[in-house]
Amino acid sequence: MFPKSDETKNALKKRLETAFMFSALNPEELEIVLGAMQKVTKKAGDNVIKEGDDGDNLYVVETGELNCTKVFPGNAEPTHLKVYVPGEAFGELALLYNAPRAATIDAKTDAELWALDRRTFNHIVKDSAQRKRDKYESFLKNVSILQNMDSYERSKLADAIKEHWYEQDEYVITQGQQGDIFYLLMSGTAVATRTIEPGTPAVQVHAYKEGDYFGERALLKNEPRAANIIASSRLQVVSLDRKSFCRLLGPVEKILQRNMENYA
Repeated sequence: MFPKSDETKNALKKRLETAFMFSALNPEELEIVLGAMQKVTKKAGDNVIKEGDDGDNLYVVETGELNCTKVFPGNAEPTHLKVYVPGEAFGELALLYNAPRAATIDAKTDAELWALDRRTFNHIVKDSAQRKRDKYESFLKNVSILQNMDSYERSKLADAIKEHWYEQDEYVITQGQQGDIFYLLMSGTAVATRTIEPGTPAVQVHAYKEGDYFGERALLKNEPRAANIIASSRLQVVSLDRKSFCRLLGPVEKILQRNMENYA
């Protein structure tokens, strides 16, 4: 374990929560991972991982930028693939599949990274991510609008969604706010309320149960939220941001459009 100040741990926790692999961890698992991560400093031009080498660490970028390149068959020179920036992670493929490094990563600028060793990754992160994927795939199979997705598409969706909990009477969505999140209801119930005339009380316009979805109107129409969504019991939902929604749910956009009639 590598001791860290509370400030450092909180900052690192925010970094990890944005990545799918770590978002599946429960609080105890996350605490172990935070303790196991080690700070690595690189100067501009330094190599971090080399294509073809064995992989022993996953890295999360804290500061700086790093170039990712790969030598493709038939080419003598490496091809530039992307630039990694703070908050992004790399190196997980070699740990997930016990395979050689698939690309080379060099520091484009001075950079600070957090490294997580293979043993901790395999025993905690990998297992938790698989449990999360299995749970979400099972749920997604029963969501009516996703019935036509194949198993591969469903697994990619399971990787992208994030889980949230709300207590009774908590607001998930507030009318009038700008929206960029789409929600699927996993357990519990919720109601939609709407203020029709300014200064008048909001009235209930819809009720939601397990397997229902909401929030798609703001994504499809790029307009403020049309109603409040309030938990009417302890509520578990999973969410997709706008970018993931468009990338993964594009094929069912017409189905989502039909639901907009409920708001008329």
